[in-house]
Amino acid sequence: MSTSGTAGSTGADGNDTIDTVTLGASGPRVGVQGLGCMGMSFAYGPTDETEARATLERALELGVTLYDTADMYGLGENEKFIAPFVRAHREHVLVATKFGIVLDPDNPAYRGFRNDRAYVRESAEGSLRRLGVDTIDLYYMHRRDVNVPIEETVGAMAELVREGKVEHLGLSEVTGDELRAAHAVHPIAAVQSEWSIFSRDVEETAVPAAADLGVAFVPYSPLGRGFLTGSFVHADSELGSDDFRRTMPRFTGDNAAANAALLEPLRTVAEARGATLGQVALAWVQQRAALHGLPVVPIPGTRRRSRVEENAAATRLVLTEQELALLEPVADRVAGGRYPDMSFTSAGRE
Repeated sequence: MSTSGTAGSTGADGNDTIDTVTLGASGPRVGVQGLGCMGMSFAYGPTDETEARATLERALELGVTLYDTADMYGLGENEKFIAPFVRAHREHVLVATKFGIVLDPDNPAYRGFRNDRAYVRESAEGSLRRLGVDTIDLYYMHRRDVNVPIEETVGAMAELVREGKVEHLGLSEVTGDELRAAHAVHPIAAVQSEWSIFSRDVEETAVPAAADLGVAFVPYSPLGRGFLTGSFVHADSELGSDDFRRTMPRFTGDNAAANAALLEPLRTVAEARGATLGQVALAWVQQRAALHGLPVVPIPGTRRRSRVEENAAATRLVLTEQELALLEPVADRVAGGRYPDMSFTSAGRE
């Protein structure tokens, strides 16, 4: 992908495209909002493939250039799904993929971790093959295997950079200390972790370390997996049986009703500004960049063109100090953890 870009350029359809920002001190230039592609073939139930592919194209028209996938999404199927789009727009698209989470096709509940040198290389070769590209633009360690020194993992990733198989390195769900140790081995362009009005644990050490090191932050689930848009309340009764949000503590039982009540401040701001709940949530995340002094590129996931248009428009919504103050207390009142087992995240290592 080309690393050049200009803020607020005009797309082929005459619409203003989103601004651009550099990922890290020496990373590529991308749109200030990316696209999470996971749900197109994993985790959220059946997909209209025609609409999903149209969504990829529409996102690019709007200036979205960072497309996020992982080898574990559908056991590689998500990489295969976006591959034709990536190859068709190779000069304009930055593809990010990840390794480190090990699944068992015979046990859908199983989640293991591997960060050893051999697995890093094996995983990269698999992703390159499924994507059909010569180079992975941004390669993340998806989760930390605490039994493997992070220096070993990043050292193996750096070898891939030297060989031309990977352009830039990223880490997901790491602490500030882990980021510093990794960055000492090889420059890290971006950290990807959950960050939203509902999820702010990364602000403890990861965000300050990233700001100090000149590393960009790529928030995943900035819309709280759709909960912050008001599209559902009770996952166990409103979502399909194959939707993994039914397993998440925040979206089920008494927690779901309690958390739905926390959307009222977002609704107040949205109604006053003529915006949607999701746009307010995204604007909040985007304004973390100025507050913390680092590039912030959220990657909301969607499978619909109308939603990607709505999300992109949020990049032009600037919340006032009064509105931000209204939203500030929300995270401390959220009921339930981000995952059933928080060892899946960096929070337990802080």
